[in-house]
Amino acid sequence: MEVINYLLEYKDLKIYQNTDMFNFSLDSVLLPNFVTLNKNIKNILDIGCGNAVIPLILSTKTDAKITGVEIQKESYDLAIKSVKHNELENQIDIINEDINIYAENKETEIFDVITCNPPFFKVNPDSKLNEKEAKTIARHEIKLNLEQIMKISRKLLKNKGCLAIVHRPERFMDIVTEMKKNGIEPKKVRFVYPGIEKEANILLIEGVKNGKPGLKILSPLYSHEENGDYTEQIQKYFKG
Repeated sequence: MEVINYLLEYKDLKIYQNTDMFNFSLDSVLLPNFVTLNKNIKNILDIGCGNAVIPLILSTKTDAKITGVEIQKESYDLAIKSVKHNELENQIDIINEDINIYAENKETEIFDVITCNPPFFKVNPDSKLNEKEAKTIARHEIKLNLEQIMKISRKLLKNKGCLAIVHRPERFMDIVTEMKKNGIEPKKVRFVYPGIEKEANILLIEGVKNGKPGLKILSPLYSHEENGDYTEQIQKYFKG
């Protein structure tokens, strides 16, 4: 069922969602609040934009042109509706295409920043795939994997441009390996924990194309209080 809701507590922003599909989660709120933005950034690409939650949040933080590429037509349609409803057509452009084909047909070095909330899970004989194709594509590396993300970023990022990803901590070394293999130097990392004395369950990592070595590990971010409520820091992200 298709619904329209306020986008968290962002003033005047609304987002279309389909309750039968994979809706956005905390990951998509953390990433646009983690990525490095400055006034010199002109063009941003969001890979696998879904219903455009990351582009919408980014639009509150930058005047840069934002392009979202989404392979699934149903999610693309929701993204288009969200962008139009919020009258952001002049800033956000949504494209319905496989990001691999999109990148293949684009010129090199055209984006200052790339963001991506990718499928987290490798596909192997033991993988438990969701019966709904939309959710399977969103969660598993069927249409897009880490190697492809890095190759795409190497081509489309400008020199010294940055790539920011939200992922799972267990894939940390895979991400670092693929980044370095493609000339993207890991520069900033933050681990997110569901509570004190619990293992991290979210990884935020940013790399710079042809950047100098030097990795900064940011302070831990805790998402929930002991009573289950979101922490004050997370609530700030919800408000923009």
